[in-house]
Amino acid sequence: MRRLVLASGNAGKLREFGELLAGSGIACVPQAELGVHDIEETGLSFVENALIKARHAARQTGLPALADDSGLCVDALEGAPGLLSARYASVHGNADANIDKLLAALESVPDDRRGAHFHASIVLLRHAEDPQPIIAEGRWRGSILHSRHGQGGFGYDPVFQVPGYDCSAAQLEPAVKNSISHRGQALAILGQRLSEAV
Repeated sequence: MRRLVLASGNAGKLREFGELLAGSGIACVPQAELGVHDIEETGLSFVENALIKARHAARQTGLPALADDSGLCVDALEGAPGLLSARYASVHGNADANIDKLLAALESVPDDRRGAHFHASIVLLRHAEDPQPIIAEGRWRGSILHSRHGQGGFGYDPVFQVPGYDCSAAQLEPAVKNSISHRGQALAILGQRLSEAV
């Protein structure tokens, strides 16, 4: 089994990566288990932030590194919260506060203008100085509900309406979500090349 460091401290992402990589022959070790702390995300794009995280984890551990940067982009808010999705309400990782702020910002926006998408950029580095990182991206279109629905998932899932399923992302079975989500799409693309890359 090949061993990678997963450059994330987000419990929801760690769980999803574990589900998505089950049976792949890849052992993804969360960076915290190897004594690696989060690094400040100073990039101007999802790809840049994923690269920053992956290089940091690879340098600290000497292992190949897998990193994801993702977020929710709302059409009516010109792509916000975007890169600031995890700290939209100024406190990193406070999903309830982030959702409250989002719903308040969209309070007067009609249903036909509540379109949004989740975006994920996943980066694989063979080593810290890898000049040719493997990059895969996924996009999951939907819309923003007026209130929370469901207890599953994490982040903005309770207010993200999934087209064709008549429910929120938080109401989907994990296997279904993983098969259609932005992260699932990106990892499927990356997975086609993982065996050659590490």
